[in-house]
Amino acid sequence: MKTSKLMGVLIILASVILMACSPKPNDDTKTETQKVSLLLDWFVNPNHAAIIIAQQQGYFAKQGLNVEIIEPADPSMPPKLVASGQADIAVDYQPQLQQQVAEGLPLVRIGTLIDTPLNSLVVLKDSNITKLEDLKGKKIGYSVSGFEDLLLKTMLKSANLTADDVQMVNVNWSLSPSLLSGLVDGVIGSLRNFELNQLKIEKREGMAFYPEEHGVPVYDELIFVAHHEHIQEDKMARFMTAIQQATDFIKADPDGAWKVFISYKPSELDNELNRMAWVDTLPHLAKNPKALDELRYENMASFMQEQNFVKTLPNVSEYAIELP
Repeated sequence: MKTSKLMGVLIILASVILMACSPKPNDDTKTETQKVSLLLDWFVNPNHAAIIIAQQQGYFAKQGLNVEIIEPADPSMPPKLVASGQADIAVDYQPQLQQQVAEGLPLVRIGTLIDTPLNSLVVLKDSNITKLEDLKGKKIGYSVSGFEDLLLKTMLKSANLTADDVQMVNVNWSLSPSLLSGLVDGVIGSLRNFELNQLKIEKREGMAFYPEEHGVPVYDELIFVAHHEHIQEDKMARFMTAIQQATDFIKADPDGAWKVFISYKPSELDNELNRMAWVDTLPHLAKNPKALDELRYENMASFMQEQNFVKTLPNVSEYAIELP
């Protein structure tokens, strides 16, 4: 009888201990989903393949992130909104980041989306322009002044021309239409994976001159930037892990990834231009989005300073990092 009572007491004690050790519903072992606001540089297109795949395949969700993907009305605003604390991450351009840092914006590169230049100077193949020297006296269309001015100036210099040898025309983001209509003879700021394909669709052939072949250092076209006060937050590293997983998926199954990509907005994304751009964009996707090429940033910084585009820039480590 005493033995039975003792066993009963021991069972009750064991139950109490187990209950005390069991996690409570609000225990710290439960991971809460964190919100992340991501501002793109433009409307969704194949350049954003890794972002959209990470969203559609649930890679963000598996990292405990609820990512809001925002297409900006004004492409110049995303980095400024991140710098002012109104968004978490923005898609930016390496040269523009360096210009923004020189201007005092508290931005830091945390990852890379496209790790080769896409910018180019495009002319029509059936024009009388076959080399940069032929641009003398011609009209060049542009959308945004700033780094594109420096690109053109450097490219012209390689052909013994100056900015005074061409006439600049602001075409307000209407690059291909301005070229096709004859308003301008060439356009700077054309993305080689888009404008050339857009011209093909219009039954015209384009020819591109590449900045990196005419005196401009190689640079990362698209990068992720965050406010310097938030770069060590765990959600930043988890965000980049999801981007890496999405990149691996795209590389392993490009056709399957295309279907996932267009599922984000079928009526807007499933068209001829995006299908053509998808094929041309994949080779430019950063294979390791977290990896940082410091020398590339140093070379561009030196180039910008030599051209008096920026006065000074801090050490690369102060505005570009590699997350774990």
